[in-house]
Amino acid sequence: MDFALTDEQVALQDMIRSWVEDNCPKDVARDLERRELEFPFDLWDRMSAAGLHGIGIDERHGGQGGDILTQMLVARGLARSLAGLTWIWGISSFAGGKSVGLYGTEEQKARFLPDLAAGKLRFAIAVTEPGGGTDVLGAMRTRAERVDGGWRITGQKTWSTCANVADYLLLLARTDPSPARKTDGLTLFLVPQPSPGLQTQPIHKLGMRCIPSCEVFLDGVEVPDDLVLGEPGQAWRMLTGTLNNERIMLAALCCGILDGVLESAVEYVGARQAFGRAIGEFQAVQHFLADIAMWRAQAELVTYRAAWLQSRGEPCATDANMAKLLASEYAVQAADLGIQMLGGMGYSAETDMQRYWRDARIYRIAPISNEMVRNVVAESLGLGRSF
Repeated sequence: MDFALTDEQVALQDMIRSWVEDNCPKDVARDLERRELEFPFDLWDRMSAAGLHGIGIDERHGGQGGDILTQMLVARGLARSLAGLTWIWGISSFAGGKSVGLYGTEEQKARFLPDLAAGKLRFAIAVTEPGGGTDVLGAMRTRAERVDGGWRITGQKTWSTCANVADYLLLLARTDPSPARKTDGLTLFLVPQPSPGLQTQPIHKLGMRCIPSCEVFLDGVEVPDDLVLGEPGQAWRMLTGTLNNERIMLAALCCGILDGVLESAVEYVGARQAFGRAIGEFQAVQHFLADIAMWRAQAELVTYRAAWLQSRGEPCATDANMAKLLASEYAVQAADLGIQMLGGMGYSAETDMQRYWRDARIYRIAPISNEMVRNVVAESLGLGRSF
């Protein structure tokens, strides 16, 4: 396996770093994050102007192209400063670009992908059910029933990020009330927002405060047949086909958080004076930094391996899950150590460590808990299912 980036990938890294410094350096990210529940449309527009929304979308549909390695480099580069706010870019890229690009009809691709690539459309994911969490299938209560020319959807979703500012929700509903298996009879819909009978309610949360995560309420929302994504009843097979990409992207985002934590920590301990010298000269502090550097190296290696496998079309489910788990746990640990090194300033909203910690903490829980990842990894070793 060759870990060297191509000249094109190095140029992309450099471009993203330069763009971040010009458009959303850490002080700007801190200010954005204070705007609770207020989506940063201005940053979205700057991303549109830079062509970032077209990354991962085929060039024949107006995108920039690029495989999972390209998307991973972008996610990591943005997260060094934006941390969890990287989902300003990532949600529509995954929910719209990835899903429509993979499973949409040619008509749907022509209808949605050029506007997605140009930043003229925003998508959100509406899959999780109240009380369900990781148990999506067991908790599925949202129903869609046939009507003339389409479907009528009733139910509730939760933790639908950016649902209140999205033009479409990628929504999962049960269309067969009595399937032979729980994985059968589920359908994906592209639900326009707003629609009659559709309401969203933002949730106050610990991190990523200017990216609203919402409750979604559906009371007889009607969706035409041309907004069904893929084959009705086969949505679970479609979703599982995109999970590896989601895990790898999240791991890359956590690598970016590790980059930002280490960068800020090294800068601070080199400038902060105590007992007559820079605190970076103290052994305990140096050990903290060494640990973070080693965590970052491990997270990077497992993330790159998973992305490399997927880019070659090889099985990567276990690798993608391990990358998600290791990168998220290391990011949380690193941010916590960063707070410790900064002392009282680490607890202050005037610095970034507390923001990195708050944003990283959710990734031990979602989109799949790290406990469930451990179950899946153990099962890959030939052990019996534990859930």
